[in-house]
Amino acid sequence: MNFNNSIKEFKKAKLFMPGGVNSPVRSFKDLGEQPIFVEKGKGPQIFDLDSNKYLDFCLSWGALVLGHTYPAVVKAVTAAIKKGTSFGTATKLETKLAELIITSMPSIEQLRFVNSGTEAVMSAIRLARGYTKKDIIIKFDGCYHGHSDFLLVKAGSGATNLVCSSSQGIPKSVIENTVSIPFNDQYALSDVCQKYKGRIAAIIVEPVPANMGVILPKESFLKFLRDITKNNNILLIFDEVITGFRLGVSGAQGWFKVEPDITCLGKIIGGGFPVGAYGARKKIMSQISPIGDVYQAGTLSGNPIAMTAGIFTLEILRQENFYQKLNAKGKILENILKKLCHTKKNIQLNCIGSMFTIFFNDTEVENFEDAKNSNLKAFKIFYNTLLREEIYFSPSQFETNFLSSKHTKKNLLKTALIIEQFIKSL
Repeated sequence: MNFNNSIKEFKKAKLFMPGGVNSPVRSFKDLGEQPIFVEKGKGPQIFDLDSNKYLDFCLSWGALVLGHTYPAVVKAVTAAIKKGTSFGTATKLETKLAELIITSMPSIEQLRFVNSGTEAVMSAIRLARGYTKKDIIIKFDGCYHGHSDFLLVKAGSGATNLVCSSSQGIPKSVIENTVSIPFNDQYALSDVCQKYKGRIAAIIVEPVPANMGVILPKESFLKFLRDITKNNNILLIFDEVITGFRLGVSGAQGWFKVEPDITCLGKIIGGGFPVGAYGARKKIMSQISPIGDVYQAGTLSGNPIAMTAGIFTLEILRQENFYQKLNAKGKILENILKKLCHTKKNIQLNCIGSMFTIFFNDTEVENFEDAKNSNLKAFKIFYNTLLREEIYFSPSQFETNFLSSKHTKKNLLKTALIIEQFIKSL
C-alpha cells in the first residue's frame, strides 16, 4: 500500500498543530507509524488521501452507528444548512431531539444540550455538587470522562501513558476532591464511601468502560453502585457518551436495567456532528440556570445542524428490530473471534452488543491494571497488519472497536479471516 500523501500531509500538519493532530490518539504515536489522513467515508468504509480504502471499525469513535454519509441524514442536514448553520436562539429542533431522547431513557425527565461529551460530564459534575451541596467525586481507574481538570485522574484512552493527574498543568488543589478506585471492585468502593461518608456528591462511571478498551462490569456491579449510592445519599452518574444509543435506545442503563440519577450523552445523538447532553429527573435539573443557581451556558449548544442530524439518526434507531439486527452482527463476529482467541492463551476478547476489543493479554481483562498489562508490542504488529489488509481498527490497545448498520456479514467474515491468519502466525 502507498501512504505517500498521508505522510506528506502529516509532515505539513506538524508545522501548524501540536503533534500534527487535534486529538492525541490520532497521531499513531504508540503504533510506530504515520497516521493515515482520511478524505471521505461511505457506508462501512473510509478512503485516505492515497485512495486506499478500509473497512472502518472506529466509526468516529463509535458515533457513526449508521455508517458514513447515511443518505437520509445527509439529505436532512443539507436542507438544514440552507436555512442557517447557527442562530444562538431557541429552535424547535432542540425540543424534538430532547423528546426523542427522553422518551427513550426513562431516567431522564429533562436535559440540556451542550457541544461535547467533555462538556456534558463537566456540567453534570457541577450539577451534582450544586444539588447535593457536597464536593467529593468518586470515579474509576481507566474510565475517561473527557479532559476536564478535576476528572483527569487515572484516566484511560490517550491519557494512559501519562502519570499523576494524567496531565501536567492541573494543580493538586483541583483534583483533591476526586477519588479514583479500581473498576469492578465493590470492596474498594465500600471503603471509600465509608471513609468520606457524608461528603460524596456523586459517583461517576462508564457503565461499560470503553476508553481502556471494552471492560465489562461484573455481574451485579452496577446494581451494587445503585444500591450504595441510594443508601448513602450520593448521586449516581452514568457517562453514556459511548454506550448511549449504542447498546440500545435506552443505552447501558436499559441493557443492565439500572437507572442512574444523571446521564451524560454524546456521539450518536449528534449523528456525526459535535454534541453532548446531560439529563436527570426534573427535581435535579431544576437546579440549572435560568431556573436554578447552577450556571452553564454555550453559544453553539443545541446547534440546528447537530440537532437535525441527531433527530434523523435517532428516528432510524428507534425503528423496530434495528438493534436486534445490529447486535446480531456483533454476535457473528464475537462467535468467530472467541473461537480464535481460545486457540491462544495470550489473547482476550471483550465484547458487548456492537462493541469489542481484542487484548493481547495472558489473563482476563476486568479493570485498568489488567488492560495496562497487555502486550503493546503485539498489538502494534497486529494493528499494522490489519491496516495493510484494509482494516481500520481504533488506533490504540486502550480503545474500542464498533460495528455499524452498514457492516455486512461478508465484511465481518473478511475481517475475521485476516485476524485468524494473524493469530495463527503468532
